[in-house]
Amino acid sequence: MPASTVEETVTETVGAQSAEPSAALTRPRRAFAGFWALVPGVSCVAVVAAGATLLGSVIPVVGAPVIAVLAGIAIAVVRTPSARLRPGITFTSKKVLQGSIVLMGLGLSLAQVVSTGARSLPVLVGTLVAALGMAWLAGRLLGLRGDTRTLIGVGTAICGASAIAATDAVIGADEADVSYSIATIFTFNVIAVLLYPSLGHLLGLSQHSFGLWAGTAVNDLSSVVAAATIYGHAAASYGVIVKLTRTLAIIPICLGLAALRSRRGRDAASAPTARRVTVRRIVPVFILAFVAAVAANTIGLVPAPWQHGLSDLSTWMITAALAAIGLSTDVRHIRRTGLRPLALGAVLWLTVGLTSLGLQVLTGTL
Repeated sequence: MPASTVEETVTETVGAQSAEPSAALTRPRRAFAGFWALVPGVSCVAVVAAGATLLGSVIPVVGAPVIAVLAGIAIAVVRTPSARLRPGITFTSKKVLQGSIVLMGLGLSLAQVVSTGARSLPVLVGTLVAALGMAWLAGRLLGLRGDTRTLIGVGTAICGASAIAATDAVIGADEADVSYSIATIFTFNVIAVLLYPSLGHLLGLSQHSFGLWAGTAVNDLSSVVAAATIYGHAAASYGVIVKLTRTLAIIPICLGLAALRSRRGRDAASAPTARRVTVRRIVPVFILAFVAAVAANTIGLVPAPWQHGLSDLSTWMITAALAAIGLSTDVRHIRRTGLRPLALGAVLWLTVGLTSLGLQVLTGTL
């Protein structure tokens, strides 16, 4: 071998060996840089969430999550967040929200589904089917595109912002659609909290009947608690159980949407360019983590004294994530959307309320 070739080989080998430690050293630096890139946006979101939490404690009927998303939208109207803030805002609106859903699973148990019994399950399933069916029908009649009617439909049928968050993680909806859907649903939640107790007394509903009505027709857990507590302690206890049971519908709905989206993407792609569909792509990791959290709580791995703290943490994470979603809102897109999503929200609000009462009459639980 010529001397020049030996020298080149040695140089390449030494260079490769020295490059490996250099590459290893740059990984922590990139991770550190990525972390610091999130700090400005996350800090901004934390300030908005802290203010929303403070106001939410003063106005519990509205609640911190509602205030957070509306405050974020208001800030975005006045001034669009700069590019420096966007990485942290995006991280909070996606990853923190997914984490809050997993924490929520730690407060659920499969035994809670059984405890509601035959008295509540027919009403739960009936209102779920009615809401999703009406969302599809009314959404098409109103000319709303698929993502908007899906988000409003799932949010109304299951559990408001949490269901919208889980659905958004699967379908990847536009942030404006997400924030508008949340604002729409929470608007009618507030109306329900203000009207339902008076209507319940007017209709002569028992504590259990009102708890079942609130648990199936009011979307956000805090709003269910607020409305049912006004009506009575027994109504509050029953309403919370029904609401938590209803939340479990997140799992089959999200898995179904994920599989449907995957199939549509496969059908739309040509054979040479179609991507292979993996289990991870069909089933988002956070949904599997949610199922694991429910299972852990079911078998008693989550100590009871932790439940309150985990619930508070989950609520705060949802509040922060909704503030981030509000900050991400493109107000011009919302203006172009018009009043049709609000009209869909009104139709679905009436649908679930009337369906719940009607099914209670049919099943003898009223």
